[in-house]
Amino acid sequence: MNLNSSIIVVITGAGSGIGRALAQNFAARGVALALADVDSEKLEETARSCTGATRVTTHTVDVGDASQMNDFAQAVLTEHGRVNLVINNAGVALFGNFDQVSSQDFDWLMRINFGGVVNGSRAFLPILKTANPAMLVNVSSVFGLIAPPGQSAYSAAKFAVRGFTECLRHELAKTSVRVACVHPGGIQTNIARAARIPAQLELSSAEQEKSLEQVEKLFITSPENAAARIALGIERNET
Repeated sequence: MNLNSSIIVVITGAGSGIGRALAQNFAARGVALALADVDSEKLEETARSCTGATRVTTHTVDVGDASQMNDFAQAVLTEHGRVNLVINNAGVALFGNFDQVSSQDFDWLMRINFGGVVNGSRAFLPILKTANPAMLVNVSSVFGLIAPPGQSAYSAAKFAVRGFTECLRHELAKTSVRVACVHPGGIQTNIARAARIPAQLELSSAEQEKSLEQVEKLFITSPENAAARIALGIERNET
């Protein structure tokens, strides 16, 4: 896909991290952007930084809510007329072993990290099928390829994203919609500091900070570099 001024791009989780970096990368290419995030303040910060885009619209959306995602898709169609590229990127994190994580917290993560991808795909696929070029990109994780301890919910969701996306790729192979799955790892975002920590862990503030610092040592890639690699993959039609 040639990322130029004729392309209209939808990005969820655009308020920070990879989502914000993707929006800025694409804006520099002159595309039109429809950006979504549950945090309206961070979303507007991202929008203000996308000065090169031909047009930017912002949409405060909970990706885990199918009704909100359907409304979002219709709003984008009304305001932009079509969509060429959808990136289901929004995600959250949760610390703790499986027996330390409540069912409510486990379901919360699955609702966003997997449910958000399903909702975004379901809402936008009918619109993408009418566009040419058209591409759906679902963001999984390196933890959709491996499953370390303490990440049962996150890995379950990201493995689910991987399987769901691979199935969609086969189902849509004879259509104009290309489908890709992305597996970032070690990206310097605030996802760890925004993660939920189960009450059963009973960590002090100092212990939490030490744990976060240890995790963040593994974050070696900037969001900007990750976004550049994802954009390259889109340009090359990698799947």
